[in-house]
Amino acid sequence: MTPSASSGQALRQAQDRPQIIDRTSGLGAQPTPDFEEQRRHWEERSARGRRRRGPGSGAVDRTISDVPLKVAYDPSDVADLDPARDLAWPGAYPYTRGIHANGYRDRLWTMRQFAGFGTAAQTNARYHFLLAQGQHGLSVAFDMPTLMGYDSDAAQARGEVGKCGVAIDSLADMELLFDGIDMADITTSMTINGPACIALAQYVAAAEKKGIPRAKLGGTIQADILKEYIAQKEWIFPPRPHMRIIVDMIDFCTREMPKWNTISISGYHIREAGSTAAQELAFTLADGFAYVEACMAAGMDVDSFAPRLSFFFNSHIDFFEEIAKFRAARRIYARHMREKYGARNPRSWQLRFHTQTAGCSATAQQPENNIVRVAFEAMAAVLGGTQSLHTNSMDEVLALPTEKSVEIALRTQQVLAYETNVTNVVDPLGGSYYVEALTAEMERQAESYFAQIAEYGGVIEAIEAGFFQREIAEASYRYQRSIEAKERIVVGVNAFAKDEEAAEIELLKITEETERGQARAVQAVRQGRDGASVASSLDRLQAACRDPKDNLMPHLIDSVNAYCTEGEIVEAMAKVYGRYTETAVV
Repeated sequence: MTPSASSGQALRQAQDRPQIIDRTSGLGAQPTPDFEEQRRHWEERSARGRRRRGPGSGAVDRTISDVPLKVAYDPSDVADLDPARDLAWPGAYPYTRGIHANGYRDRLWTMRQFAGFGTAAQTNARYHFLLAQGQHGLSVAFDMPTLMGYDSDAAQARGEVGKCGVAIDSLADMELLFDGIDMADITTSMTINGPACIALAQYVAAAEKKGIPRAKLGGTIQADILKEYIAQKEWIFPPRPHMRIIVDMIDFCTREMPKWNTISISGYHIREAGSTAAQELAFTLADGFAYVEACMAAGMDVDSFAPRLSFFFNSHIDFFEEIAKFRAARRIYARHMREKYGARNPRSWQLRFHTQTAGCSATAQQPENNIVRVAFEAMAAVLGGTQSLHTNSMDEVLALPTEKSVEIALRTQQVLAYETNVTNVVDPLGGSYYVEALTAEMERQAESYFAQIAEYGGVIEAIEAGFFQREIAEASYRYQRSIEAKERIVVGVNAFAKDEEAAEIELLKITEETERGQARAVQAVRQGRDGASVASSLDRLQAACRDPKDNLMPHLIDSVNAYCTEGEIVEAMAKVYGRYTETAVV
C-alpha cells in the first residue's frame, strides 16, 4: 500500500468513527451555560441590536399573511407539541410529516404543467412537446367560454375563444385534444368547475372510442364549485343544485372509475383572489368537508369515496408560511376525517394535493424575476410534501406561455428533483421550532374559521351571506396597502425598478382567425350529427335533472356521444336549475 493510499484510508476510518467532543476540558475551559442563561444573554444582545433600515423593513415582524413573528424561536414555542399526537412519523396518522413513509425516496411528485390554448389541435401539439421534455402527466387549461358553458360561436364567447385555454365545444374537440396520446397510460387533470360534469363525460367518451374502458382512466377533474362562489366566479347553476351534480359525479366515479380522483378541492383560486395563507387553508378544507357531508347525506359510506378526494393549493412566496400551511392541512384533515366523519380506512385520512406556484406573485415588470420566484415557491411545495406540482412560466402574467418559457418552468422542477437533494429526507424541517410553531398557528386560525362558518350554518349559507367574499376582500386590501406603503417589497415593482423601457420578450398570441376557425368547427359538428339523437338525449337529461334519484352522469355521456355541444347541454340543464346571480357584498 502506498503512503498516500494508507493516509487516505486512515482519514476515511477517522471520518467513520463517532466524534466525542469534551466541552468542559482543556486549558481555561468553562462549563457551557444552561439554556435559560443563554437566553438571557441573547435577549440582551438582541435588545441592543439596530433595527434594519431600507426597503421592506416594515414587514420583518410578520409573515406575508400578517402572522406575528418573533426574532428567534426556542423550545418554549413548541411546549404544547406532543410528538406522538401532533407529528408521529412520515406515513403515519396524523400525516403532518407526509402521507408516504419514504416521501420522495420511493417516488417523485408528478410534474404536471398546466397547458391549453387556442384549438384542440394546437394544444395537442403542446402536450406532445411537454411529454417529450419529461413531463409526467397532463393538465388541461380551458378557455373562458368553455369554463362558463358557452360554445365558441356564441355571442358571449366573442373575443375570448382560445385566449386563456383550449376551446372544447364537443366530443369532437376532446377526441382531437388527446389524439396520439394513450389515455390509459397517462394521468390527466382538468381544471374546470361549472361544466365539469360535461368535460368528464367528454373525457370518458373519448377514451371509450379508443377502446379504453372508463375503469382504467386515471386523473382528476377539479369540479370544485364552492370555491367558484367564494373566489373565482366561474359558475353556471345556483349552489344547491350544483351540489347535487357534484355528488352525482362522485358517486358515479366511485362506482365506475376507481382510479379517478373525483374532485380537486381548490384553495389555489382563493389565494389568487387575495386571501391569506390561513384563509386559503381554512376555506379549502371547509369546502372539502362540505362535499364529504353532502355525499354522506346522499347515503354514501365515507370510506367508499374519501380515498379519491384530492386538493389543490397555492404555493406563495413566503417560504416557511407555505410549508407550515401544507403540514397543517394534512393534520387537520386527518383528524376531522377520523374523529368527526368516522372514516375507518387510513387512506380516507390522507390529504393528497397538487400545488401550483403563485400566479399572483408574478410581475409584468422584469418578468425574468418570475423564474426565481417560481423556484422558491416550488421548493416550498416540495418541502411541504406535495404529490403533484405545476411551476408557472415567467411570461404568464403577460400572455399564455411560449414553449421556451414552459420548458424553463419544467426544468425548474427537474433541477429541484435531481440536483438539490431536498428529496433525500422526508419532512427535513420537521422539529424546527419556527416551522412547528407556525404549523400550529395555521391550524389554530383554520379551526377559528371553521367555528365562524358553523355559526352561519355551513359553507353554502356562509357563501350566501357573503362571509368568504368579505374576508378575502379585506385581506387583499391589507396586502395591497402594504405594497403601496413599501412595507413589503416586490422586486422590480416598488423597489429596484428600472427606468428604461422594458425589454421585449416573445409572447404567444391567439389570433382572431383561431376564433373564427373554432366557430366554424362547432357549426360543422352540428350539421354532421343525428338531430333526433341530440333531441332525445337532451330530453332524457332534463328528465334526470328533475329526478334527484337519477344519476346525471350516464345521461351526460349519452348526450356527449350524440355530439351535443357543451352550450346545448348547459342550456338544457339551466331550464331545470336556473342560472346563478351573485348578491353584491357591501
